[in-house]
Amino acid sequence: MSTPQIVAIDGPAASGKGTLARRLAAALDLPYLDTGLLYRATGRLVLDAGGNPADPAQAEAAARRLKPENLDRADLRGPEADMAASQVASIPAVRAALLDFQRGFGAAHGAVLDGRDIGTVIFPAAPAKLFVTASLDERARRRFLEVTSKGLDETLEDVRREMAERDEADRNRAAAPLRPADDAVVLDTTTLDPDAAFCRAMEIVRERLA
Repeated sequence: MSTPQIVAIDGPAASGKGTLARRLAAALDLPYLDTGLLYRATGRLVLDAGGNPADPAQAEAAARRLKPENLDRADLRGPEADMAASQVASIPAVRAALLDFQRGFGAAHGAVLDGRDIGTVIFPAAPAKLFVTASLDERARRRFLEVTSKGLDETLEDVRREMAERDEADRNRAAAPLRPADDAVVLDTTTLDPDAAFCRAMEIVRERLA
């Protein structure tokens, strides 16, 4: 029986990891999972109930009642969802509740998964690991263009400040802090367009999976 092919892609918000992961999954004919949606949907469930995403009991309860259809909601992006996701993701019980879902998804047929702890916690033995990053200014610019294209009223300064706060929270949380796995290849996309980033990522992944 062959070992499932796992490609683990981690990195901060708006680094390009999601776009890259989807393209890699299609090129490699592997399932794709945006694990960040699990935390966004969990945070949104807490907010729906009028709760506090930073409350461990409320957040864990939401994670345990999470259903696949919750990942299809249209309100999982934006500053409120970003902050709620960061808050629930800092809670060890939430991460534990979602661990089996993520491992089960990848172990079934292989997968490309992107998130913040795929290579360090979810699949530490994955043969192909990328840590995709970009400068804060460039990531803020990308996110600003994304939110304004949806008609949301945000300034570039607001987006940059919120992103910096999210980065700080993700790097310093006790549970699975955001960092490259020791054996991950760091791919900086600051000056790369999507096609160039994809070509470089494919080179890395093919070499690691060979």
